[in-house]
Amino acid sequence: MSTDAQTPARELLPIPTPVGHTATGQVVAAGPEDPTIGVGTSPVGLAFTPSGGLYVTNSGSNNVTLINTSTDTVTIPSIPEGGTTPSWLTIAPNGNAYIPNNGSGNVSVLNTATNTLVGAPIPLSGGPAAAVVVPSGNVYVSQFFANSVSLINTTTNTVAGGPIAVGSNPVGMAVAPNGNAYVANRGSNNVTVIDTTTNTVVGAPIPVGTQPNFIAIAPNGNAYVANIASSNVTVIDTTTNTVLVPSIPVGSNPWGIAVGPNGIAYTADLGANNITVIDTTTNTVVGAPIPVGTQPIDVAVAPNGKVYVANFGSNNVSVFQGAPTLSGISPNQGPTTGGTVVTITGTNLTGAGVTIGGNLATNVIVNAAGTQITATTPPGAAGPATVTVTTPSGTASLVNAFTYLPDATSLSATPALAKLFPPQVFYPFLNATLVDLVTGLPVPGQTITFSTGNRILGTAITNAQGTAQLSEAITFPLILANGSYTAAFAGTPDLLHSTTHAGIIIP
Repeated sequence: MSTDAQTPARELLPIPTPVGHTATGQVVAAGPEDPTIGVGTSPVGLAFTPSGGLYVTNSGSNNVTLINTSTDTVTIPSIPEGGTTPSWLTIAPNGNAYIPNNGSGNVSVLNTATNTLVGAPIPLSGGPAAAVVVPSGNVYVSQFFANSVSLINTTTNTVAGGPIAVGSNPVGMAVAPNGNAYVANRGSNNVTVIDTTTNTVVGAPIPVGTQPNFIAIAPNGNAYVANIASSNVTVIDTTTNTVLVPSIPVGSNPWGIAVGPNGIAYTADLGANNITVIDTTTNTVVGAPIPVGTQPIDVAVAPNGKVYVANFGSNNVSVFQGAPTLSGISPNQGPTTGGTVVTITGTNLTGAGVTIGGNLATNVIVNAAGTQITATTPPGAAGPATVTVTTPSGTASLVNAFTYLPDATSLSATPALAKLFPPQVFYPFLNATLVDLVTGLPVPGQTITFSTGNRILGTAITNAQGTAQLSEAITFPLILANGSYTAAFAGTPDLLHSTTHAGIIIP
């Protein structure tokens, strides 16, 4: 796009002159994103094909780039799409891609199996901006200048419904589990709800932030609205069509938003050249912003968890690992002294650090696929502990998934009386020694209770050698009457209880 072009697309896409180019139009380094995939000029829309590829609509070069998401390389650099200023596309269940052409006022249909056009573009006035599939398999297209939404029949590839009047300057749309479509009206700062079974508006518009642009639906059914001018995200409860969270602050000028199957949302912050990560369970921002290319405008999460970002200003697509997910840990228990080798399973685990009960695990190794971690547990307090994995893209936890078990202990005791001949010698003390069986070390500072029959003889504290001593000068007749005595350790949160019996040696 030239800086002086006053086309409808410039109104739909009021973005500063693309930066990061030389006078000859060659892309120069746009920032720390790694890796990036070069595409056409001014990429805007992203959509995954049924075969696992990724289509990128290039609004400046009027074509589509196909990316192989297994190798993150370009399969086809330029697929002619039959219109001008292609914007935000969608792919219908029939395998065709529907591409609104904002500049030429039509919608192109692209067969994703052959990467060829299906017939002539479908005429649609009013500045077609974005497309979304509705439950019937047909497609809604927002009309930015007409303040409306029209329905395309994907069997006949004709306009079959509408225009449905919505708010001012509609752009992004998303369909909730209840079948309603939510339309972001950039010009009127609200969201219109459409019943896709009747193609009629439901209730009054829902006020959101300033210049809402795109909407994504989380697994919990809530709608997340990216607001360009107020640099925040509004959360809508789609069961009541009311605002649940008015504002989650994100980076500057968020245009695109996507939510992965794990409930992690990503906003493309065009003014900040980064991605903000939101946990839709807590509706909080997690981790630091992720740097990407220049003027990120759209974001999409692949089935394999990778995140793709269309960078309008640097003519490329950034790729990074999505936020981690966790599915389990095995074994799920071990001693408080640590040292248990555990296996943690999940997705997007590359580059992970691990804490258990808030303490760093050691010897952390992640497999090449990023689906498994082996680590050694640190020491911890007895009881349940939360396992947390942190990667450059976010954090995931398994709450109370690992249990620290108290260490087993052992008590040994000397006989109550001994006889050496000649002469006779009596032990003046009962002696009981406590040992931690996990470490093999004596345990000092613990209370040992001495008893015989149903009588408590007394208590004593173990010394540095783990031995507790109790005088038997007065109590020996009771021990003699019962034939033995018992030493008992009641246990602590970190040490299991133990008991021992000792007999007597009669002089």
